[in-house]
Amino acid sequence: MSFPMTPAEARVDLSAIRANVALLGEHAPGAEIMVAIKADGYGHGLVAVAGACLEGGATRLGTAYLREALELRAAGVTAPILSWIITPGEPLEEAIVQGVELSAGAVGMVDAIAGAARRTGRVARLHLEADTGLSRGGAVLAAWPALVDRALAGQAEGTIEIAGLWSHFACADIPGHPSIEAQLTAFDEAVAFAEKAGAGGSQVIRHIANSAATLTLPQARYDMIRPGLAAFGLSPVPELGDFGLRPAMTLVARIALAKRVPAGSGVSYGHLYVTDRETTLGLVPLGYADGVPRHSTGRAEVLVGGGRRPIVGRVCMDQFMIDMEDESLTEGDEIVLFGDGSQGEPTVQEWADSLGTITHEIVTGIGSRVPRVYR
Repeated sequence: MSFPMTPAEARVDLSAIRANVALLGEHAPGAEIMVAIKADGYGHGLVAVAGACLEGGATRLGTAYLREALELRAAGVTAPILSWIITPGEPLEEAIVQGVELSAGAVGMVDAIAGAARRTGRVARLHLEADTGLSRGGAVLAAWPALVDRALAGQAEGTIEIAGLWSHFACADIPGHPSIEAQLTAFDEAVAFAEKAGAGGSQVIRHIANSAATLTLPQARYDMIRPGLAAFGLSPVPELGDFGLRPAMTLVARIALAKRVPAGSGVSYGHLYVTDRETTLGLVPLGYADGVPRHSTGRAEVLVGGGRRPIVGRVCMDQFMIDMEDESLTEGDEIVLFGDGSQGEPTVQEWADSLGTITHEIVTGIGSRVPRVYR
């Protein structure tokens, strides 16, 4: 048996990411693919994931924050990058010089971007965001004309190039939800207004499709799809199946301590679990500081010794316990918290279901103490 060189590691299969991106492209022939690799590539590692996505057929990348986009540029990634959450005081000038495309959903942000472009002597490529019903970022339709007009003024000045028109779904992962068609109608209205005003054309990319919309809503694919979760092999609509996606991350650890304890032994903080017989306990050196939720106790399972065992006792900051009963266990034995399920291990979806959350939270929560190992 081969052991990780550290107490735990997240093994990332880059070939799975490449295959997933290619599969997503098959669902949207003729559309560009921009993979959202925010949050350190959904916990898989920003720079390594970027390369795999581009090799899989993505032509663009998306990040939530400017610092993520600038990290990619510093690593030598030259593909177009869109960054969409910008707060006052951020390095707009550097982003523009580095060719990072920016998003604006308010007139004030257009002004800030135009001013930064003016100071650099460069043209900022801008995507205008319409709030079609998520009530998060973007301009509501009543404010949309003012946003478009201000961007067109910047384009006439030569500080801005309108590169995209976009929005984001609220409920694309809930098949048949009435908000889906309502948002598509609102997006079409926003696009039609912008195009009539002069902010359209073949060079302006229309995009609204996240992972769920890419896989289930052909009418939402427009000029570009914008998947995130699905690129990492996790279904955005699990009740409809896995769509042929391959989970890319396997989280493993090795047993730090194995010991026999008598019946009646309280295990970990609060003694939430008490042994009902003499048994073997195993200490796993991962805890909530590493992304194992504290409420995993008695809910989540791991694979060890060819079978599944539940987490017992309170999950601690750096460790948790498993009960092996009379099965053998030795220091250094490898356990698998989750993977693609091919060896009988739990999947990320199983972990999410058992903990009452979504797969996004599980993979993005894996902490920085856990090294990513690429295979």
